[in-house]
Amino acid sequence: MAPQSRHPGWLRLGAVASMTVLLSACGTLARIDPLPVRELDASVSPTQDPRIRPGDQVRSHEVIDIFTRRLARREGTGAVLALSGGGANGAFGAGVLVGWSEKGDRPEFDIVTGISTGALSAPFAFLGSDWDDELRDAYTGGQASSILSPRALAGLIHPSLYSSAPLRRLVEQNVTPELLSAIAAEHAKGRRLLVVTTNLDSQESVVWDMGQLASQGDEQALLLFREVLVASASIPGVFPPVMIAGLQGDQIIEEMHVDGGVNMPFLGVPEDIMAAGQRTPGAERASLYVLINGQTGRTPGVVRGSLPAILTRTYESMSKATTRTHLAANAAFAARNGAAFHVASIPTDADASALNFEHDSMVRVFEIGRTRALAGDAWVTPAAEFAAQPPVVASIAPQTPAGN
Repeated sequence: MAPQSRHPGWLRLGAVASMTVLLSACGTLARIDPLPVRELDASVSPTQDPRIRPGDQVRSHEVIDIFTRRLARREGTGAVLALSGGGANGAFGAGVLVGWSEKGDRPEFDIVTGISTGALSAPFAFLGSDWDDELRDAYTGGQASSILSPRALAGLIHPSLYSSAPLRRLVEQNVTPELLSAIAAEHAKGRRLLVVTTNLDSQESVVWDMGQLASQGDEQALLLFREVLVASASIPGVFPPVMIAGLQGDQIIEEMHVDGGVNMPFLGVPEDIMAAGQRTPGAERASLYVLINGQTGRTPGVVRGSLPAILTRTYESMSKATTRTHLAANAAFAARNGAAFHVASIPTDADASALNFEHDSMVRVFEIGRTRALAGDAWVTPAAEFAAQPPVVASIAPQTPAGN
């Protein structure tokens, strides 16, 4: 008999999903009416807005142009790092980066992108090995152990089952004025730090230029920087959404932002650039590293017949299939442009759960990543046939046996 599915964290997620469905008509979040524009601040000013919105090809190509100009000024290759979501499994990515530093061949990344837990680690990854102690402590110092703190009557009076207060404390402890100053200094050199949230109102992914935001250098920028990181890590229904001001015509509106992983598992090559189908100048001198804070391989098992187990397994399968599809698309882009493409992910046989924030578990997952990086086993280059052609979702998604 095949083994039973063995991730208690995923079962916990299934219970969360079940409760969210049952309580969906109860907890609500008050929305404000649009306000006339009065004093524009950093979060809504059209001249300072750090958001790169979908379809904004000018801003998207601006990031690529800055990258290619950096390449033109020096010898060697450029490096892009994309950090995925994955909850507590973000400890794996932190371990890979720390172990890579210890091994001595970790590059300086020209562009770093982060989604969800990857957004929380992205600032440290962007700043390099000198910030490895802070990165390690964020995931193994015990700060994250209270992130899933249930509250009474959660879904009845709140828009989420868990409070975001522990997550906010974690972000506030790690995102300091000193961190923003260091990011701003690197931004001035042409390097870019990008974080993704999902705007639920428009159903669009929003890319935030965090270096531009850090460069504003005031208290308001610090607060918005923290809000964006919290939003990117706020799983809908698990944590409350984050309301961020935005411009619509001559009015200030509230935008509802949640986990960047709702629309995409990671940000490698921007969608509009990938869809153009054209060669990107300078890409042949670039290396794209995609760090998946989770497992991408299928793990066959017998699923219990309960609602939480079924919902959990469904979510897990959808998540893995989506990740593989995005990996295939990025691999195809790299092959078409002659760029190097590397992927790191948690081994399929490892015991890892996105919702297990217990200290011992996070230390163990961190060490899995660190050990693999030290041994030179963390990064793999996908097989040639994987990158040979653009992905077809139907060929990657799990198939339903005939007759069932």
